[in-house]
Amino acid sequence: MEKIYVAFHKPFGVLSQFTGESNQLTLASFNLPAGVYAAGRLDKDSEGLLILTNDGPFIKKVSDPKSNKEKTYWVQVEGIPAEGDLSKLRLGPVIKGYKCLPCQATLLSDFELPPREPPIRERKNIPTSWIEVRLVEGKNRQVRRMCAAIGFPCLRLIRSKVGKLSIKSLAVGEWAYVNKEQIL
Repeated sequence: MEKIYVAFHKPFGVLSQFTGESNQLTLASFNLPAGVYAAGRLDKDSEGLLILTNDGPFIKKVSDPKSNKEKTYWVQVEGIPAEGDLSKLRLGPVIKGYKCLPCQATLLSDFELPPREPPIRERKNIPTSWIEVRLVEGKNRQVRRMCAAIGFPCLRLIRSKVGKLSIKSLAVGEWAYVNKEQIL
């Protein structure tokens, strides 16, 4: 069987699976190739790059935290983290007794993306900012929990890269065939 690799720009509100409840939007709505499965997940409230494939060993290689495959996220947070806050994030905060591995975190200046539908919640007196987080783990809702642990709740989360592959060429809801070498 020919191995297929697909890059998909998952919209907000879509499950990272092909089945769900009748009122849930799933991957089945996007005319993706038959027989592919998500290599890792993005929760329903997250957007961005999702790799799909029919290559089982590749799925394990990309999604297993022990494989050390870097993933990059753009995170819109409530407030503006100072360098000291970002240092706490870089060192790996403790979440529910688990010490996260160190990561890279940078405050993004002059960074803007089109608004999300539905829009994020905003408060008049609290500014928002964007940070880029690069990590090799990928535990359930980890980036959201890491940001909350340092005092900056996540308002919007977009996975922008998996390995070498970036989402920049895909519009929300679009997908494209890619080569395995483009990812690793």
